[in-house]
Amino acid sequence: MRAEELRCLRCAARYEPGAMFAGCPACAAAGTPTNLSVGYDEDALAKAVRERPGEPGSMWRYRGLLPVAPEDVTTLGEGGTPLVPAPRLAARLGLRELYLKDESRNPTGSFKDRLAAVAVSVARGMGMRVITGSSSGNAGAATAAFAARAGLPCVMLTTKQFPIAMKTQMAVYGTLLLAAPTVKDRWRIVGQAVERLGWFPVTVYTYPFFGSNCYGIEGYKTIGYEIADQLGKAPDDVVVPVGAGDAFTGAWKGFREFQRAGVIDTMPKLHAAEVYGPLEHALAEGLDDCVEMPVGPDPTVAVSVGSNISTFQALNVLRDTGGAARSADDAAMLRAQRDLAALEGIYVETSSALAVAAIPRLVEAGAIDPAGTVVAVLTSTGLKHPEITAAHLPAIPECGDDLDSALAVLQSSYGFTAP
Repeated sequence: MRAEELRCLRCAARYEPGAMFAGCPACAAAGTPTNLSVGYDEDALAKAVRERPGEPGSMWRYRGLLPVAPEDVTTLGEGGTPLVPAPRLAARLGLRELYLKDESRNPTGSFKDRLAAVAVSVARGMGMRVITGSSSGNAGAATAAFAARAGLPCVMLTTKQFPIAMKTQMAVYGTLLLAAPTVKDRWRIVGQAVERLGWFPVTVYTYPFFGSNCYGIEGYKTIGYEIADQLGKAPDDVVVPVGAGDAFTGAWKGFREFQRAGVIDTMPKLHAAEVYGPLEHALAEGLDDCVEMPVGPDPTVAVSVGSNISTFQALNVLRDTGGAARSADDAAMLRAQRDLAALEGIYVETSSALAVAAIPRLVEAGAIDPAGTVVAVLTSTGLKHPEITAAHLPAIPECGDDLDSALAVLQSSYGFTAP
């Protein structure tokens, strides 16, 4: 579907669609950085929502709701991820009904494939010649993969301190990978490349950040579309791990478009699971924007969303849907990671497990009714950063060279008696 405009999420200023990647100029000038959102002809959008004729199986079932021409679509089969019932985990958390939107099934193992697929497709349509971004993880891997698929060079700025699995995945796609001295240095370099050379940015590259490429965020709408279509209704609550809030904002927009078209009757409450609590603080204090929150001396295990500040776009989702924000500590995330694996057979990154770890605090606060239908969005596979998991697992007990020895150790170490 053709984009009709770009609209500011804060001041509602409208701009012609095009290569606008630095957010709303008016809000930037006022010192309140804010992302833009892609706007369409409302009647055409509602009609496309109701029809959505494609077959389930990938997010391109919803191609008619995305700002990409058919000839520019760049795909690896992303989206169409399962919505997995989680009865054992639900019982552990005291919930009546819990579903897990398992984004680890995407081609590069994370939800960022939805962002990168649409962003790179739009870049092709604009005739862009170089894809760029700033990432030490999932966004970089996804961007690299889709740039490779499109046959476009990808220059990715990172730092030296990031997981070996992430580095390997980014590099293997032929990415032109550079390590800058600091995170803010890498953002600065990307910004200069965008302004001076006309490169196409997929990820966050400014500070204070306001969100990623507004066209790419349209790909995240399909998370909301799929949840509603898979359930046959809107859930009561959706919990998402939130840093800058790109997927959070995209999923919200998808649910809103379904509601306006009459596909779903109600809007779910969208809740933010975070590490340091900037959104929770902003809501509690009635702030218009998030402020930086204090961090501890040790790095969080939730590497992918370990930011101490968030965005207006994420705060807007919470206020629009009546959602809440709650944080979880490392111990809670690691416990949720093990519960997801041991109870439901899904191994996710600790940043993903944050969505489950925050649920007890959301229930305790009265933000989630345990009798409702709850969806937790699991954003990435645990294989992205297995070192964290391995460091917190017990040593493997050793046994002798016969079955009796093995059974004895099973009993003493695990409390398991063979039936």
